Amino acid sequence: MSAVRVPTSEPTPTRQAGPPTGSSFAAKLDRYFAITARGSTGRREVRGGIATFFTMAYIVVLNPLILSSAADVTGAKLSTAAVATGTALVAAVMTALMGLVGRYPFALAAGLGINGVVAFQLAPQMTWASAMGVVVLEGLVITLLVISGLRERILDAIPLALKQSISVGIGLFIAFIGFVDAGFVRRSEGGTPVALGIENRLLGWPTVVFAVGLLLGAVLVARRVPGAILLTLIGGTVFAIILQLIVDVPAAAGQANSTGWQLNVPALPDKVVGSPDFSLLGHFSIPGAFQIGVISTLLAVFTLMLADFFDTMGTVVGVGAEAGLLDARGRLPGVNRVLLVDSLAAAAGGAASVSSNTTYIESASGVGEGARTGVASLVTAALFLLAIPFTPLVQVVPYEAASPVLVIVGFLLMTQVRDIPWDDYDLALPAFLTIVLMPFTYSITNGIGAGFIAYVAIKAAKGKWREPGWLLWIVSLLFVIYFAIDPVERALGVK
Repeated sequence: MSAVRVPTSEPTPTRQAGPPTGSSFAAKLDRYFAITARGSTGRREVRGGIATFFTMAYIVVLNPLILSSAADVTGAKLSTAAVATGTALVAAVMTALMGLVGRYPFALAAGLGINGVVAFQLAPQMTWASAMGVVVLEGLVITLLVISGLRERILDAIPLALKQSISVGIGLFIAFIGFVDAGFVRRSEGGTPVALGIENRLLGWPTVVFAVGLLLGAVLVARRVPGAILLTLIGGTVFAIILQLIVDVPAAAGQANSTGWQLNVPALPDKVVGSPDFSLLGHFSIPGAFQIGVISTLLAVFTLMLADFFDTMGTVVGVGAEAGLLDARGRLPGVNRVLLVDSLAAAAGGAASVSSNTTYIESASGVGEGARTGVASLVTAALFLLAIPFTPLVQVVPYEAASPVLVIVGFLLMTQVRDIPWDDYDLALPAFLTIVLMPFTYSITNGIGAGFIAYVAIKAAKGKWREPGWLLWIVSLLFVIYFAIDPVERALGVK
């Protein structure tokens, strides 16, 4: 993919001061992170890091809710406070490592979807320590793939058009997440799979907060206002808090079609500081991971690995493209450093009993603010570290205030659709499947897998079976197994 720069919330000035010179700390910092070389500034990096944190800070609250809601095979449940502490701690450490080693504005935290697999598929079959042992194994396997260079080679083997379609698909996906998280789009109880609001009606004050935030964000971004995305987030949160003081809207509390707040009630917390709980750190068992049998464990590792592997690949390509950091072939320079940190984060998440950590697509919100380097990641990491004792403050921002940011970022990613060669059906059809299946199946991995399989199938049908290359053939076959995992397990006698 060419280094396409989509519009950010801050226009690039026509004249910029050169990078700091000499041997000063500022000059060394600029050279190490390539701040000036990538057209950024310290202010943009700080602002971008803050925006990324606030768009993904929900994971500090949501991950404990998901993991602590499930019981393992012995009936034991994880401590919500301990999972919250571990979630923020691992996110801080691995995001800081990404900034220092990867040197790109990517943030990491416990992966949504993967934590659901751990909580509702693995834990019921084994103890929590064993389930987290599976996660650690998965992270170690991916790390070996990175060290061997195989993960980067797979990334380089993907045709440019498919990389572009991954970015576009993620744009639609992240916008859809924003609409759904805010309750603007919901599951329909009659007729259509989804509908506008509650049975095609927009009800409740939280919906008003989302709509106002979305319009505010659209206006600010269209006018190229500096800090537009962060201002949208802050403005929506302030509006939600004021509104809550006036009308006192209750929490949705997991109720279907509730008009209450999703996840967080935007009220100032009773206390600002909470007590960290580090009791779950190191609570994992690799030998225990095999208590369900070698074949079952290997299949579980394979499933987690494939999801982790390609979710990260899609995020790196999508966010890197939005930032204009990809080269002419759609590659991210130094991507192996990014992939190494991401792989270690998967193992670190398991070791801390908070599930696999992965690179977050919400990093695009920081890029939308102008972030281009690892300095933004260091800012995000520092905020995650501060969030450990200040979890009550993280709970102030409701989905309805954060979701407009995701929709705006989705728009920025979507603009790359213009670069896909739609007249070349060999590429356009797989690209189309990649784009639509991400939001339709609520999974980046499913979209990438469908696109790969369609691409090699079309090439083979036209007698061009060598064109995709052996790596894409192997990956596509692995995706066939991934999609057919249930019959494969039954054939192997696992089920």
